[in-house]
Amino acid sequence: MDLNVDSDGNMPSKKTKRPNEGVTTLIGKSADRLKQLYGEPTRIDPSSYGYDWWIYNKADQTYMQVGVAKQKVVTIFAIGDNVDIAPFKIGQSIEKIYTSTYLNPDVHVQYEKGTYRFELSEEDLNIRPLVQLGNIYVQLYLDKVKGTLSSIRVLDKSTLIKQRPYEMVYRGELVDPEVPSDNQWQVIDRGSEKEIFDLTNIIRKRFELNPVQWDEDTAKVAYEHSKDMYDNDYFSHKSPKYGDLSERLDAADVSYQMAGENIAAQYIDAPAAIEGWLNSQSHRETMLNKDFTHLGVGVYQKNYTQNFLQKP
Repeated sequence: MDLNVDSDGNMPSKKTKRPNEGVTTLIGKSADRLKQLYGEPTRIDPSSYGYDWWIYNKADQTYMQVGVAKQKVVTIFAIGDNVDIAPFKIGQSIEKIYTSTYLNPDVHVQYEKGTYRFELSEEDLNIRPLVQLGNIYVQLYLDKVKGTLSSIRVLDKSTLIKQRPYEMVYRGELVDPEVPSDNQWQVIDRGSEKEIFDLTNIIRKRFELNPVQWDEDTAKVAYEHSKDMYDNDYFSHKSPKYGDLSERLDAADVSYQMAGENIAAQYIDAPAAIEGWLNSQSHRETMLNKDFTHLGVGVYQKNYTQNFLQKP
């Protein structure tokens, strides 16, 4: 089926209004309003884009992360099945999205004195298209294997421009996030590790697999590998100095029956890395391996490592 054409040959409207219900209505609202509706977050993780993630993870079905900057909601990531993400729905078929939503390979944004054009590749359109809803934007993270909507990210204009998740050309002033200090990166990375752990278990349970337990010793091994890749400018499961996963686990005296590893680099954040792994066959197989019982996650400045273990 062609994108944006239904079985009768009709195309959806190019104009999609901003919904008046669901979490997308939170964009631009105050942090106080967020607390009135959803209560206090379980924790707050800083990001590298000038906002803090308010983490709502008390139940998998309602899991979401809400980005708050200067006491205002600027972005939302939602993966819980019961989160109201109107006009979309977690688990919605890709076919239905394609036939009800206009997916444009070129998305234009006017912000302050600048003009920005995001150019989506064919791969972008197939796994993470960008949709404009009035004055906000929604990234749809599609599970191409299952054929359904896995999660969404909602952004205001400024946050979209700062993240630049697609190829972008612009005229005017470029909006850049403030570069975090080394100390700030440490706190950001620890939050990203927790998010990856939470999201991994949500996805495993979505596929009726047992959740994995956090393993601190393995997390240290994962962190050292992410830092080693950053410090020595390489991207590989095998470190030139410390060897492959089994060698690194043995050196740390970690006991296990079986181990597996996922790595990623330069994704904008933890949710993006998770969805990237889900759409890569080998990474997906590792994340959804029914035999794994434990997980350690290590993040260092947008280098991400998951180390899975089967323990007795």
